[in-house]
Amino acid sequence: MTTSSIAQRPEAQSLALNGGSPVSSAMIQMIAVNLSEQDIDSAVTVLRSGMLAQGKNVAEFETRFAAMSDARLAVACANGTCALQLAYGALIEPGDEVLCPAWTYIATASMIVAVGATPVWIDADPHTYNINVDDAASKITPKTTAIACTHLYGNPVDIDAVEALAIKQGLSIIYDAAQAHLATYNRRGIGTYGDAVTYSFYPTKNMTTCEGGMVTTNDDEIEIKLRKLRSHGESDKYLHDSIGFNYRMSDVEGAVGRSQLESLAERTHRRRQNATTLDRALAQIDGLHAPTITNGAESAYHLYAVRIDPDAFVTPEDKPIRDKFVEALRAEGVATAVHYPMSLTRQPVFNTPGVEHQPVSDRLSQTLFCIPVHDALTEHQIALVSEALAKVAVALRA
Repeated sequence: MTTSSIAQRPEAQSLALNGGSPVSSAMIQMIAVNLSEQDIDSAVTVLRSGMLAQGKNVAEFETRFAAMSDARLAVACANGTCALQLAYGALIEPGDEVLCPAWTYIATASMIVAVGATPVWIDADPHTYNINVDDAASKITPKTTAIACTHLYGNPVDIDAVEALAIKQGLSIIYDAAQAHLATYNRRGIGTYGDAVTYSFYPTKNMTTCEGGMVTTNDDEIEIKLRKLRSHGESDKYLHDSIGFNYRMSDVEGAVGRSQLESLAERTHRRRQNATTLDRALAQIDGLHAPTITNGAESAYHLYAVRIDPDAFVTPEDKPIRDKFVEALRAEGVATAVHYPMSLTRQPVFNTPGVEHQPVSDRLSQTLFCIPVHDALTEHQIALVSEALAKVAVALRA
């Protein structure tokens, strides 16, 4: 298998808790982009055929992805942001209000604006980091027509609660599953639920087509709308009865996607095994909290988000304790990432006069950091990550 390089830290490498450098500059990386020889051969076969535009490989990829997600129908597209725009375009009208998490990637919200609707900011659950359904219920107005929920970091939202609210209020549901390939809820794939579920196949995701996206649905009429929007509002060749876009996926990407699906279940299993090991390690470290998985859900663990309790550690004068902690981890040879450095209401594009900032989301932006959990990690590397977490915690303990 051809993969991106994953740094191997030698056992002799010392910890560097006081600003020093480790013996080796190798890092245990946050992300590994896995492309097997089979994936590459699949792409080359299409390239050599000359049949590069959306075709049979995309159609087969749609069918297989829908089945793996427990959805009836799937529509592939150019990327995950396009998937959101297609889903919103099929379900939301200009002028609508859409309940939207303040704690998510910006595309979840920006594509609401792109279709002419208004995001209504919902705070996060402090434990699962997903949308707080009680807060969502309190912010419904006569203009509210839909709820957008992100299965953040691969962890499904409380789908039962979301769907109960949607049924009671007559809302459409769009689930953003860009990070949640093969996640499950109540032992069923997340494609079972909602009006539309969107996915991303960006290179850093759990599976990739190099670029690409997908919308799944169980509604025939929604599928028709999605396909029209994807291809210039076309209902037949050169017959356009609505406005649409060119958001098609190439057959090269479709071929890579088909190939990637063959190993996705096994790679997801390895992520879950790695997460279980990290859960055990964090259970022994006061002041660090493992991610809380939604009741009834099984996470795909796109990211493993650790929450730090600032009161458990010495707070340096020059920077927040979270930033000091991840700096120390990096000195130990463990890469980290902050997803995200600010909530959406703090982003300049949305931080306008009168915006209602969300307190839990703001707190998460100061206390969450992500550590490696991807499927290319070895058991030894996971052990080293666990060791580094414990030793940094001791060094920075209050």
